[in-house]
Amino acid sequence: MKLTSSLVTLALSSFLLISCKETGNKAEIETNTASVTESSKPNVVAKPEVATFKIDGMSCAIGCAKTIEKKLNKTEGVQEANVDFEKKEATVSFDAAVVSPEKLQEIVEKTADGKTYKVSDLKVKA
Repeated sequence: MKLTSSLVTLALSSFLLISCKETGNKAEIETNTASVTESSKPNVVAKPEVATFKIDGMSCAIGCAKTIEKKLNKTEGVQEANVDFEKKEATVSFDAAVVSPEKLQEIVEKTADGKTYKVSDLKVKA
C-alpha cells in the first residue's frame, strides 16, 4: 500500500512538473516588459478595437494562459486582455494607434521559447 501511494505521488508530481511548456527565460521576459508599466499606458480610448484569436500550444491555465494574458496586459496600447484556456482563445481590447494586431500576435508567439505558441484565426473588430 505504501509503495502504491509513493508511485501515485511520484506520478502526480512528475505530471505537474512537465504539464506546462512554460520554459521562457524569466530575465528575458522581465527585460521585455520592464519598460512598460501601468502608469505608461495611455488613457482609455473611446472606441478601442477588439482582436480575437486562437492560441495553439497552451497546456495549462496558470503557467501558459495567465502568462500570455499578463504579457499582453503589460503591452502599451492594450486596455484589456483575456486568455481563455478552455477555448484556447484570446480577446484583446487595444488602441490601434499604439499597437497593431500583428504586434499582439508577435508578443504571444515570442512568449516562452518562441516556438511553443502559435496564433491563428486573427479577427479584428472596430
